[in-house]
Amino acid sequence: MPSLRDYRDRISSVKSTRKITSAMKMVAASKLKRAQEAAQAAQPYASSMANMLARVSYNIEADVSHRLLTGTGSDKTHLLIIVSSDRGLCGGFNGNLLRFARNEIRRLESLGKSVKILCVGRKARDGLRREFANYIIDSVIGLGAKKRLNFIDATGISERVLWDFDHNMFDVCTVIYNQFVSVLTQKPTSQQVIPFAIPTPTIANENLKTEGTVHVDGSHSEGVYSFEPAEEIILDRLLPKNISVQIFRALLDSAAGEQAARMTAMDSATRNAGDMIKRLSLQYNRARQAYITKELIEIISGAEAV
Repeated sequence: MPSLRDYRDRISSVKSTRKITSAMKMVAASKLKRAQEAAQAAQPYASSMANMLARVSYNIEADVSHRLLTGTGSDKTHLLIIVSSDRGLCGGFNGNLLRFARNEIRRLESLGKSVKILCVGRKARDGLRREFANYIIDSVIGLGAKKRLNFIDATGISERVLWDFDHNMFDVCTVIYNQFVSVLTQKPTSQQVIPFAIPTPTIANENLKTEGTVHVDGSHSEGVYSFEPAEEIILDRLLPKNISVQIFRALLDSAAGEQAARMTAMDSATRNAGDMIKRLSLQYNRARQAYITKELIEIISGAEAV
């Protein structure tokens, strides 16, 4: 049976832990507001960029093509950009993402595809290194330590991806990240960025290329478009930028989801520590009362013996 000192040391240890988790919860809550605002501000621009590319893609001339739009003509090699956090203590945020990524890797392998992995975040690298070390071509570490993510961070990743694509090192590129849905929900999501995935229209239209447009949500609207400058120049500028925009959106969503998951996890840990302190205090009081009772019995028994 633990001694009274053991109980006191355990209670003191749990109280110290509760102070740490409570402080981490407040820090995460303060960071969450800024990260959530940044993620929500980036979503309309990213969605508008995808919608605009969809309209341009459906209205370009038949003889105009771009490699980022049509791809290499093969889908043999897939590059997966997996965006995780650099730090832990955020509940199932990284675990759910890595489980989703492993399932996607195994699915591609079952189809006979070759897989390469670019890890963004220490947890993705450490979590996949044991099982898929040969697939990891590079990792980007340290973005989570920044006070505010900048677009240049996404540009650096996209430039690396575009260089590999230009040198025929992969055929399809997909970003896997935790989409920020709400403070309580972060949904593992995959988004293909190379080649640009044009959504399939829900309304058939034989003259769609010249008389209609399709939005990324599948809705259809009529319109006739002329291009200035030429379609090739527009695609040369928009398609690479779209990759940076979508990666930046994934980074912001992941950053907001990380802080939300950490705040929730630390709040739960703080409450659990409080419950444990109550249980330990009750056990300590019972043990203390039993010790006092034992001492009284010994004193009374000694007095009666005399």
